[in-house]
Amino acid sequence: MVDGVNRLKEALPYPFEVIVVDDGSTDGTARLAKVAGYKVIRQQHRGKGAAVRTGMMAASGMYRMIADADWSMTPEHTLMMLPPAISGFDIAISTREHPDSLRKGEPLWRHLVGRTYNHLVQHVVLPGFQDTQCGFKVFRAEAARAIFSRTREDGWAFDVEVLALARALGLRIKEVPIDWTHDPDSRVRAVRDAPGMVAALFRIRTRLAVSPYRSQTSSADSRVQVFRRL
Repeated sequence: MVDGVNRLKEALPYPFEVIVVDDGSTDGTARLAKVAGYKVIRQQHRGKGAAVRTGMMAASGMYRMIADADWSMTPEHTLMMLPPAISGFDIAISTREHPDSLRKGEPLWRHLVGRTYNHLVQHVVLPGFQDTQCGFKVFRAEAARAIFSRTREDGWAFDVEVLALARALGLRIKEVPIDWTHDPDSRVRAVRDAPGMVAALFRIRTRLAVSPYRSQTSSADSRVQVFRRL
């Protein structure tokens, strides 16, 4: 984690803050982050979605990035997800499925599981996106506030909810091809996590269809209205 952040610091031409949300971890991540000088927020274990929500709402930057700690995308590639490399976006999402993307070291079975889940995602709630689950996304501050003040999913399916909300809010999403290296120590476990991730798709679809996602905080951008769109 620390090495990746240091490489990012060298690559970016402007300062940035690092926020680590300790979602009840027991592996010493919070201690390492403190030693490195990062801002650490501790909370009871609820899941990755809850941790990302906390971090995004605590951030103060003009652009706010979600980054996996394993840096399966090279830190320098972040430049391709920020101005001036791209413009006219509210959210930039990394994708491993673009023709210009490169995947390294991923077992075939893992790739097939991911594609199966993506087909479900597109069929149930979010057509048109080939890779919702890649862990690197950049948000403009206003988009981050509007989305993460409304999200409900605390687990792995939060990525789908984030993009579904962004589409419902009429926000501009750009997909950025990346070079990605599989981490065999990934915390996602296909058999264990799949039922909950599939069930979450139907919860998200139902929320969008039955009632709008209202902001849970007064600090969200009240000018953005959620439309019922599937």
